[in-house]
Amino acid sequence: MAEHDEHSSFIKTPQQLIVIVLLAFVVPIAGIVLTVQLVLSRPSADPAALKPEAVAARIQPVGKVEFGAAGAAAAKSAEDNVKEVCAACHQAGVANAPKLGDKAAWAPRLKLGLDGMLQAVIKGKGAMPPRAGTSLTDQELASAVVLMANQAGGKLKEPAAPKK
Repeated sequence: MAEHDEHSSFIKTPQQLIVIVLLAFVVPIAGIVLTVQLVLSRPSADPAALKPEAVAARIQPVGKVEFGAAGAAAAKSAEDNVKEVCAACHQAGVANAPKLGDKAAWAPRLKLGLDGMLQAVIKGKGAMPPRAGTSLTDQELASAVVLMANQAGGKLKEPAAPKK
């Protein structure tokens, strides 16, 4: 069939004819049934949705603004600060950071004492940004340094809390 025959049909077999005839009846009937269901169905609301507790839960504010004295937030423990800030680099030794508990890597740093190590943290050293990229206080930084140094065999004492 090199030429297009305008009088030919796309239905070639009796099975195709049966399928087309059945679909010609089933599809419109299904459409009518679904339309009738849509028209006759009544929208219903959950009766519990209008209770005061449910309404309050839906309209609660996303955030809060609290006014207070600067530094009023509770200080985190040295362990929390080490886990949240320091461990990101010191756990795996990223950018030559001494690994936690590695006595050989911490030995030269322990010779500097707490003040020397604290100054390195405050000023930044190597890939570590100043103050380890945080807004921790000197006291919180010192506590974290003492904890990490003592895990590596140091015998540093926790610095005294500043007088208020």
